[in-house]
Amino acid sequence: MQAYCLKCRTKREMRNAQATVLKNGRPATKGECPVCGTKMYRIGKG
Repeated sequence: MQAYCLKCRTKREMRNAQATVLKNGRPATKGECPVCGTKMYRIGKG
């Protein structure tokens, strides 16, 4: 799954993607950038 990396400022394929639920109940996917290692979130896709 692709997400936007704020540090690299580009869309990248997420590494170690895991489905999660935010505090407000919305589904999200979290992972990390394969280039810089920054945490990435994609809201709305579970």
